[in-house]
Amino acid sequence: MGKRIRNLRVKLGLKQQDLASTDISASYISLIESGKRVPSDAVLATLARKLGCSPDHLRTGHDDHVLEDIRLKLSFAEMALRNGDNGAALQSFGELLAKSEVLDRRMELRARIGQATALEKLDRIEAAIPVFEELLKDPALAAGSDEWCRVSVALSRCYRNMGDIALSIEIGERAMTTLDELGLDVTVDHIQVGSTLIGSYFMRGDLTRAHLLAQRLIPVAEEHGGRAGRGAVYWNAGLVALSRRQVPEALALTERALALMADDDNLRHVAILKTNVAWLQLQSDHPDPERALELLEDAGRTLAEVGTGVEQARCEICLIDANTHLGRWDEATAHARRAIGLLSSGPRVEAVGARVRLAELHLLRGETEEGLQALHAATRQLRHFTPSYETAHEWRHLGDVWKRHGRAKEALEAYDQALVATGMPMSYDPARSLARQRG
Repeated sequence: MGKRIRNLRVKLGLKQQDLASTDISASYISLIESGKRVPSDAVLATLARKLGCSPDHLRTGHDDHVLEDIRLKLSFAEMALRNGDNGAALQSFGELLAKSEVLDRRMELRARIGQATALEKLDRIEAAIPVFEELLKDPALAAGSDEWCRVSVALSRCYRNMGDIALSIEIGERAMTTLDELGLDVTVDHIQVGSTLIGSYFMRGDLTRAHLLAQRLIPVAEEHGGRAGRGAVYWNAGLVALSRRQVPEALALTERALALMADDDNLRHVAILKTNVAWLQLQSDHPDPERALELLEDAGRTLAEVGTGVEQARCEICLIDANTHLGRWDEATAHARRAIGLLSSGPRVEAVGARVRLAELHLLRGETEEGLQALHAATRQLRHFTPSYETAHEWRHLGDVWKRHGRAKEALEAYDQALVATGMPMSYDPARSLARQRG
């Protein structure tokens, strides 16, 4: 940068004194040109005006027209990402990063964040994780900044979606600690990180921590948070209430979250919330499958354009339940097959839920052989997952279906696995010990 400033000054026939001002001495100009000082953004802007170019040209040495093209391409890539055109966004970010020599530090950071976000939205989470991890190590990403917060939240969410709940929580807690250590009051950043952490606590079954964090964040969200931030907190607080079997409270909290976020320009988040509200409608003591179906069909149309495969599959699974409630078994079966197809790219607990629902639809129609095959397939698939609150829920669901259709042995085994997944091991069996001694 110093050489560029000197060469341009000499080319224009200016002396160092000509670049000086009341705030910038000629000796400081000399230090900059010799590479012994790095000018601040304000000083660089002043020098650029006097040299008749842009600050970006002094930083990079590239023609201002080239830099303007890069800025436009970066903006279009970010717009594509917001609009759900994740494949096009990923390609654009990749093309920009392939020419990193023309990017300044800020542009490169934006492109790397965009690339990782596009990978996550395309459900290429294993590829997204190392990019997010490298970003968090980058000193250019200042702790406490908006970008740092978004990257921390995304990395925590990625690990959670991969099933590593412990690491997801560790990242979230570390981010919350960092924000606290900055000495600031609880901020919007706390709300973003905290709402993700609540969801991870919920998935681990750590309901007390989830509840306490929700109680901490709700007043702050009400006072300082935007509609989207407040909606995220109420959304996760609803999950905690549901886990405590407080279905009416969970539904009220999630409905409030939807009302707060309904006008948000993040169509994906609104669609996910509609899916959650519909699911809670179906879980309540007085289900409203017609309203649930309306919400889900609306959410499904949006998620088909801007959602990930997993998010679309979760909507399809709820559509199975809504149509089953209404006795529309053909429609429910079609949604079950679509959900399984959407989840075929990798191991997902949600695929087990879709298979169990498809199995029960076969059994309800008297297609016993197909139903039993699907239940056995779901059982085999579920054994491959690490025990968690989520897998416990699926084991319980599987046991209930076995029980409803007169298979007590299989039901008992599934219930045992559900208890183990919650961290409750089987009790000591003295008869087994005696048998080992006699053997």
